Amino acid sequence: MPVQTSFNPKGRNELKHAISVAEYRVLRSKLLHFMRRDSNAGANGKYLIRSTYFDNFDNKILNEKKEGYLNRDKYRVRIYGKSDAVVNLERKSKRNNLTFKSKCEMTRAEFEKMRIGDILWMEKDERVLIRDLLFEIQNHQIKPKTVVDYEREAFMYPYGNVRVTFDLKVQSSLQNTDMFNKHLPMVDVLEPNLVILEVKYDEYLPDVIKYLLQLTDTRQEAYSKYQLGRMYG
Repeated sequence: MPVQTSFNPKGRNELKHAISVAEYRVLRSKLLHFMRRDSNAGANGKYLIRSTYFDNFDNKILNEKKEGYLNRDKYRVRIYGKSDAVVNLERKSKRNNLTFKSKCEMTRAEFEKMRIGDILWMEKDERVLIRDLLFEIQNHQIKPKTVVDYEREAFMYPYGNVRVTFDLKVQSSLQNTDMFNKHLPMVDVLEPNLVILEVKYDEYLPDVIKYLLQLTDTRQEAYSKYQLGRMYG
């Protein structure tokens, strides 16, 4: 497998809010006039994301999120549309108020090895992120914990490298990690009248986007899809 790894060394700002479905529809209609859609979206402007998150028996990652640690890391394996055509290992890191993300390609077979605890092959892997994950597995006993599904609608704006996303229909597999099972049983974990709004940008958020995103009905707490996915266990 060719070694393909990406990393954002500068970090990005990230804002998250829960908004009502009505607010989502208003914002979406505004953004369509100023921002371009994600080219990966389907005909309806949305695409399905499925992620398997890692944690340990003590819920280290979940608790660090709940307690608001300024420096923390979260590992996940991500696919799109329940397909194994593209499988990425990702690490999302928080350092103070900035977000950093690293990712590398992997295979379905490699993930299945991780699921059953077959990790010796990771020791000499050329991908740095694979070896970093191995360190966490060995030192903190993290392993695949839960699968989270959601529909995403994304918009981009070039100035400030802005990305605005709306995440809908968030579902969890509880603690079943059979992520390539297209019929994996899932349960809803986001209130049906809510949508998660995420705004990511580099050094600044352009005024036009700030104006467009003025919200009247937001919940200010940061909504974590992994945290939602662990709501029932």
